[in-house]
This record gives sequence, structure tokens and C-alpha cells, in this order.
Amino acid sequence: MSALTVREKLAILSDAAKYDASCASSGSAKRDSLKSGGIGSTEGMGICHSYAPDGRCISLLKILLTNFCIYDCSYCINRSSSNVRRARFTVDEVVKLTMDFYRRNYIEGLFLSSGVIRSPDETMGEMVEVARRLRLDEKFGGYIHLKTIPESSAELVEKAGLYADRLSINVELPTDEGVKRLAPEKKPETIRLSMARLRQKMEEKAEPTLKTKKRERFAPGGQSTQMIVGADKTSDDGILHASARLYGSYHLRRVYYSAFSPIPDSSSSLPLQKPPLMREHRLYQADWLMRFYGFSQPEILAGSNDGMLDLAIDPKLAWALRNRGLFPVDVNSAEREALLRVPGLGTKVVAKILETRRHRRMRLEDLGRLCQSIAKLRPFIIAEGWSPGALTDKAGLRGKIVQSCEQLSLF
Repeated sequence: MSALTVREKLAILSDAAKYDASCASSGSAKRDSLKSGGIGSTEGMGICHSYAPDGRCISLLKILLTNFCIYDCSYCINRSSSNVRRARFTVDEVVKLTMDFYRRNYIEGLFLSSGVIRSPDETMGEMVEVARRLRLDEKFGGYIHLKTIPESSAELVEKAGLYADRLSINVELPTDEGVKRLAPEKKPETIRLSMARLRQKMEEKAEPTLKTKKRERFAPGGQSTQMIVGADKTSDDGILHASARLYGSYHLRRVYYSAFSPIPDSSSSLPLQKPPLMREHRLYQADWLMRFYGFSQPEILAGSNDGMLDLAIDPKLAWALRNRGLFPVDVNSAEREALLRVPGLGTKVVAKILETRRHRRMRLEDLGRLCQSIAKLRPFIIAEGWSPGALTDKAGLRGKIVQSCEQLSLF
């Protein structure tokens, strides 16, 4: 068999990396302006988009070092028993690709993951070497995210933190039972131990040294993880419970949710159909309620019959409809915590409300200028000149809000 070119490797290993959601990426379909007669070709190979906390879109080269793997996880397209085309980059090739793309302003950083070949330490060692050479030899100042391997040595993970902006370790599935059943070669306790060590090392490096009085640079972007949704029967409440535990125990910056995608020749223990993508979206919304809106995990789905998020409406609206006794909220006097629980009010809008009402009382039309839509707001707030009356307790309120918020067709 002839050796693969770098371009062929890039096509294989960027496609294999698309299943990892840990950089919040969205790919691009391949289009060729030379054939269509238009402008604006995109390759759809390797370049994805991640979003910074301040909303900036960051282009990343997202690839696997290799899709060879010694593990046989049932849900993974790159498992050892999978009949897929295999490829492997050398360290030199990854460094050169990254720098070539960076110099052409195609990317602002690198997201590097890998299957495990030969041993966790050998694979992790090559990934660390890529990051080391980029930082020290090439003076690369862009963003680097490394997906670390739980079974690799603590020394290698520590070296990775010296060069990478963010490290992540996948928990794979929401429950230990799911991991043991679908990925029996991986040990949940090993994954948690690696995450705990990484948290401890980050805390150590965050303390100023006695000599320099400065903090050492060590994975300043923190650590994140990913769990697959829909590969087992864990409910949304169970998934959020697992996320809350991870946030509390390991101080993660982010838990990513990746909807299970059926793969060729898959195990009979896996579902035949993928879960709706809206389920993944609702989990992210619920995750934000825990991280930014002051909701505890148990209360998000408290009162739900099946422990599943409502796919038709967002989690905050669903919670408000189950807790109507807490509404309406007076926007001119309520505390920030109460305002954050009002459907349709985001953190930025709440901040503007608190600032504006210091100078004058707010009316419904004032809120309309701050929010994209006030359809969700009306039943849950009191404003100057506005009271919902019996609307808050109306039996058909859910259906009315859903209908008013439906996006109109363009045609």
C-alpha cells in the first residue's frame, strides 16, 4: 500500500476529529468555486470554529494525531475493531501544518487529540512534543488545546500544561456503569484521578512563587471534558447531575455534550438512531443555568415526570411554568437573583435593567428595546404600567408562548 500524502492524512484525521465537541466547533461543508464559477472556496478539512468567553470566533486546526487506537470503545468510530481508513501524522507534519496554516492566517490555534497507539505514554509524549516544538522552536503564540489521555503519566500531563492553553480529559459517558459497559478497557476511577491531579496542579501553579512573586503559566484556559449523550439510557437529569459533580469536584471550565452518532458495524448494545440534536442544545442551556443563572442542578428538572428536558421550550421557561407561584417579578424592585430566573432575561439584559432602574422606572416597552422578544416576559413580570393579571396562571400559557415564539418561514 502506497504511503499517504499529508493532504490525504489531513482529510482522514480532520474528519475523524469532528466527533470531539470539546472545542465547541462547527465545521464547513466543502465547496469549490472553481467548479461552480463562484467565489469563496472552503476545504472543509481541519479548520473549525471555537468561541471565546467574550464572544470572539477563533479558527482552529482540529485534527487527530492518529486514528489508530488500541481501545475498542463501542461508540467510537476509531475503535480498534472499526473498519475505517487509518492514518498517522508525525510530529514534524503537525508542527509544519500548524505553522503553515497560521502564517497564512487560516487559523489562530490548534486543537489536537488522538487515538491511543502502542501505549498512552507514547501517544501523549508525541502530543506534548508537538506543543513543545510549537512554543519553543517555532515561537508559536496562538491557542493550543490538547486532549490528554487519562492513562498517561502525571509527568507528561504536567509538561502538557506548560505549553497548552487548555487541557481536557473525556469522561466519555455520564455514568460509571455506561463506561464499563461500552468502554470496558477504560476505568472511570482512572479518569477521575487524572482530572483531580490536573486540578491540583493548576491550583499549585496559580500560587505566586517565593522567588519571583509571579504565578507560573500552566494551562491558563483550565480543563474541560466531554460526555456522549444518547449512547446509553441516562436521563437528562442524570446527565446534569454528573455535570454538576464534575464542576464541583474538578473546577472544570466547561462540560461539552456530544449527541451520539450511530456508526457503521456498531455494537447491538448501542441505539440504532441518534438522539435529536435539540436534546444536546437543551442540555447546554441547562448547563448555563447552573453556571451563570444561579440554578442548582436538582431544581432544573424538579417536578418533571420523566427527568427529561422539554425539547419544545427552553429549560428556564419550563422551570418557570412549573413554579408559577414565584411570579410575576417586579423588574423595578426585584433582586438580581430573581430577575435572572425570569424567562427571556439574560445576564446582560439583567445588568442593563439594574443600571437603568437607578435613574427611572422601567416600562414594558423599555424591556422590549432590551430583549429580542417580550413574548416570554409578559406573563412573568410587573413593570411600570404593566401587570399580567391572571395571565401568569392561565392554563394554556405554555402553548401560547410556544406559538408566539415560533420562527417564521422565509418563504
